[in-house]
Amino acid sequence: MGQAVAAYLHFLSIFMLFALLVLEHRLFKLPLDLERARSLVRIDIAYGLAAGVVLLTGLARVVWYGKGLDYYLHNSMFHAKMGLFVLIALLSGFPTFVFLNWRNALKAGQVPEVSPGKARAVIMVIRLELLLALLLPLFAVLMARGHGVMGS
Repeated sequence: MGQAVAAYLHFLSIFMLFALLVLEHRLFKLPLDLERARSLVRIDIAYGLAAGVVLLTGLARVVWYGKGLDYYLHNSMFHAKMGLFVLIALLSGFPTFVFLNWRNALKAGQVPEVSPGKARAVIMVIRLELLLALLLPLFAVLMARGHGVMGS
């Protein structure tokens, strides 16, 4: 039962992560208004929380409910998937940094100022995150089918 719950929570958090990123992409456009800016900050926080749940449930699956830690540590698809997850997390730091810099303006009830160049950069990073996130299930499927096992 624990294995099913861990898998379900893992998949649910992955769907949530992707949905929040799509929503962030849809809402981030110039000119900003106050409500959309506030929503983007909240969505980005939820995105970070969802990423944490993905990581924790994935760790639970690796350690307690999967094929055994040794299998994952000796599988190149697992390493590729984790590397990609870290890359996406690092990329997500840029939009998060931009949104966190809006705090003072939002507290004052003002619309944050974003240059067109920075807005384009944020959109491109979010698009890159979405593209890379589409590769994660591919690595997971390949890993589950036994591809990437090292030393055999």
